[in-house]
Amino acid sequence: MCGRYSFSLPPEAIRELFRVVTVLNLQPRYNIAPTQIVPVIGLEPNGERALRMFRWGLIPYWSKAMPKSAPLINARSEGIADNKMFGDAFHRRRCLVPADGFFEWNQDKSLKDRTPWRIVDPERPAFAFAGVWEGWRSPEGEIVRSFAIITTNANEKLARIHERMPVILKREDEDAWLDPNNAEPKLKSLLAPYDPTRTELYRVDMRVNSFKYDDPACLAKVE
Repeated sequence: MCGRYSFSLPPEAIRELFRVVTVLNLQPRYNIAPTQIVPVIGLEPNGERALRMFRWGLIPYWSKAMPKSAPLINARSEGIADNKMFGDAFHRRRCLVPADGFFEWNQDKSLKDRTPWRIVDPERPAFAFAGVWEGWRSPEGEIVRSFAIITTNANEKLARIHERMPVILKREDEDAWLDPNNAEPKLKSLLAPYDPTRTELYRVDMRVNSFKYDDPACLAKVE
């Protein structure tokens, strides 16, 4: 799964790497947590990429109220096309979720080790998770736009910690994921585990365990 990630690039780097004209007034984020409002990238009607601020944790359009239980922060790639929660968004509302790394914890609770790992691609200063988004209208008439990050089986590098990982798109596949004309077989082919030879893991401080901490120290390596 993916329950925390970071995105701390300066505006000029965001524009260059993700081909967006404007990056709004973004502040570096070192410990992004569910339900927070964060940047995602989609397509404008003219086909240009646009950066928008959405809530992390997808709210299905048919929901009668804001969910009070755990937010739908992740969508499993397996069966997503026919999934009640995510299927319509998969076919009609796909997005890129920019990040420069994500955090994971040992899935084996018997280890009693809650020290986080940070996962990066040392050759890419930032990348994009495959995401889906939804627009939901509250009973008061407010439109809330929210998203979920798609996950797949962990690659062999990450599998020793956790069985799942977010879908990290290759740079050359980002346009294909956003393209509204691509059919289901093409889209599903993009939802694969990331190249293990380009996956680096290192330990970070346990401050990441609390969303209250959101500073550069969250990314620092620890022994």
